[in-house]
Amino acid sequence: MNQQPRERKLRSRERQRFDPNCFDPNSRRRRGVIMIGLFKVKEKQKEEAKNNNARGASAKKQSAGELRLHKDITELNMPKSCSISFPNGKNDLMNFEVTIKPDDGYYLGGKFVFTFQVSPVYPHEAPKVKCKTKVYHPNIDLEGNVCLNILREDWKPVLNINTVIYGLFHLFTEPNHEDPLNHDAAAVLRDNPKQFEANVKRAMYGGFVGQTSFPRCI
Repeated sequence: MNQQPRERKLRSRERQRFDPNCFDPNSRRRRGVIMIGLFKVKEKQKEEAKNNNARGASAKKQSAGELRLHKDITELNMPKSCSISFPNGKNDLMNFEVTIKPDDGYYLGGKFVFTFQVSPVYPHEAPKVKCKTKVYHPNIDLEGNVCLNILREDWKPVLNINTVIYGLFHLFTEPNHEDPLNHDAAAVLRDNPKQFEANVKRAMYGGFVGQTSFPRCI
């Protein structure tokens, strides 16, 4: 009489051993944790693949101008008194600023900031350069327009950003009264260099030259 219950117990154990639907609750929970873990790993892999594809697509969209500009910037060899910055971050190489602190000449001790806007067709088109700092200068007008031959008719695709920065630097060490944008400043430089020097100092210290006021930049 006692043999039948014993046989039923043995058969029940055999079913639990071989039937996947007869796992104990702890085993089911462990399997659930494993499945959730695998799902998270797969989701992470999908996200990483998506990000990699997005980065690859972004890189493919770079124009020839951006690629050339990146090369120019990595090869910069500026004067020590010049520096470059990217107000919009390194992801926007096409818009940047160059700061020039002349170490000689009339503008010694001043600090002048120029903005650069580079076209996607660069170097077949010169960068657009403006002076953010209001300055008393024969070759820079009061709106910040710059008279530099290599930014106009003398621009060639073999020139680069380094060439432009050196050109701007030399405008401060050797201002040119023969090709002016500020005609009044050019006339003073040509006719009375001592007065020109006094006007430059007055402007850099935040004073007036004639009826025009200048911000301090020294």
